[in-house]
Parts: sequence; C-alpha cells; structure tokens
Amino acid sequence: MDFQAGILQDGSPMESLEKQLICPICLEMFSKPVVILPCQHNLCRKCANDVFQAANPYWQGRSSVISGGRFRCPSCRHEVLLDRHGVYGLQRNLLVENIIDIYKQECSSRPLKKGEHPMCKEHEDERINIYCVTCEVPTCSMCKVFGAHKDCEVAPLETVFQGQKTELNNCISMLVAGNDRIQTIISQLEDSCQSTEENSEAAKRELCARFDALAALLEEKKAELLRRISQEQADKTAFIQSLICQYKEQLEKSSRLVETAIQAAEETGGAAFLMGTGTHRAAFSLPRIVEASKGGRLDKIEQGYESMDAFSVSLEHLTEAVHALDFDPAEEDEEYFDGEEEDVEE
Repeated sequence: MDFQAGILQDGSPMESLEKQLICPICLEMFSKPVVILPCQHNLCRKCANDVFQAANPYWQGRSSVISGGRFRCPSCRHEVLLDRHGVYGLQRNLLVENIIDIYKQECSSRPLKKGEHPMCKEHEDERINIYCVTCEVPTCSMCKVFGAHKDCEVAPLETVFQGQKTELNNCISMLVAGNDRIQTIISQLEDSCQSTEENSEAAKRELCARFDALAALLEEKKAELLRRISQEQADKTAFIQSLICQYKEQLEKSSRLVETAIQAAEETGGAAFLMGTGTHRAAFSLPRIVEASKGGRLDKIEQGYESMDAFSVSLEHLTEAVHALDFDPAEEDEEYFDGEEEDVEE
C-alpha cells in the first residue's frame, strides 16, 4: 500500500496509470472490465459486447441455441471463440476494477488545480461549461448571457459530450467490426488465390496427360501404317524379284539355244544338217528353237504396279481439328464476393 500511495502522489505515475485504465474502444476508464483469454487484454463488457454483436450479427443472445461466435481482440487482433454465453462468458477482471476504484477515490480527494479545466478566453474567470449548438463550439455561461452566443441555442456541455462520446464509441465498434469483415474477406481471397494456383496446376497436369495420350495414340497409329507400307513393299519386291529370277532363267536357256542354233546354221551339208550327225545335233531341236523364238510366256507386272499412292493419308481434317482444340465452354459464374465488396464500401 505504501508503494501505491507513493505512485498516486506523483502526477506523472498517475497519468501513466490512467492510460493503462483506458478502454481502447470507448477511450474511457474501464466499466466492468472483462479479460480476453489468452491475450489477457481488457475491455469494457459493454464495448466488448458491441464489438461481438457487430462481428456476429446472427448471434441472438445468451438464451440462443447458437453455440457462441468469433471475437477478435481490437488491441492485438487475436481471435478467440466464445461459448454460447458470448461476451458474458468472459471473466471479470476484479483486480482492474479495484484499481479503478482506488484511482477514482484518489482523484476525487485531490484539489482541482487551476488550469486543469479549460477556461473561457473572453471571460478568464469563467469555466467552459456549456455547448453552443448553433456555432458548434464549447463556451461559458457569460458568453451565452452577455457575449457572442446570447442569441444561439445552447446545451449542457456534459450532455453534448456524452452524446458525441456515445456516437464515437458506436463508430469505433462499427470500424472494428468492419475491420473484421475486411480481414475475413482478405482471408477468403488468399484462400481463393491458393485454390486457384492448385486448381491451375491440376488442370495443367490433366491437359498434359491428355496430350501425351493423344501423342501416344498418334505414334501407335503411325507405326501401324508404316508396318502396312513395309508389308506391301515386301510383297511387291518379293514378287518382282521372283519375276527377275524367272526371266534370268529364261534368258540363260535362250542364250544356250542361240548358241546351238548358230552351230546348226554353220552346217554346210544338207544331209548332215537334216540327219543331225553334227556336234550340234544332240542339243539341236528346230521346233524347240522356233517355240523359243516366239517369246516367253512368263508373268508381267501391270503398269503402275510399283506405285504406293494407295497408302497416302490425308491429315487435313485432323490438322483442322487440332487447330480448333479449345477448352469446353462453361457458363460464367457470378462473383461470389460482390456482396462482401458492397459491405466494405459501406
């Protein structure tokens, strides 16, 4: 207690103490302060309830079946989940209440020093105690009776002060709730950004897989068509090679007959030629030579037999189809955060 008395006797510690007892919402001394766990910051219970109600508009009160809601500390932005009692489930900070009581008692016992209350500039001995509603400035009673504000509408200073203070507190609560909504929208947008990146990567992988499958199918089809061309090539060349062998055999036989026929033609004696007593007679047969001179009866290839035009493939329609490849048309969805943007603008 001696230490506290020493603090209260000094003006500077009193000001420091008063700053610690100010609610960050209403900027007044705490009234029924509640402690926000686990960040340990304090708020007036009414201010905390205003912030909570603004951030949770569908919360219907302590008797509601809804299981609590979110509450973000206006001092550190730490978010906590409240139970079904809402703000009324937070613990009262009795220590801070006792300190406020001691502080108020000490302040009430201290004499009011000159200069602590604003004085009128026109009437130096008069305290400013009324508010001129017409001019919207604080003034003193003498100014209202004899001075510049004698024809103006005035109101008690404390009444105007409390009214504007209440309006300011309501604005602060709305701003805090608006900040919560903005933070929620930011979180949703960040989640949407991450989901967009993940979905894009998945779409890329799927597209690559489809094109790889198409390329594999094209390679398989190309290999099949090449095998057919190669088979046709082998069949035709084998047939042509067999004809070449047959014609070579015929040429060889014909050459031997030519040689035999030349030897027979060189025989000068008619009897010997006809009787076949010469060396050529064993291989000489006039009917055979006559038959051979008429030409062979071997197979021949048709004109254009070597052509491979039948294996030409038209890919124009496939080329056009590839050029026409595009993503499936989808209906454009409405922007899901339009309403939230309107709330932010408000």
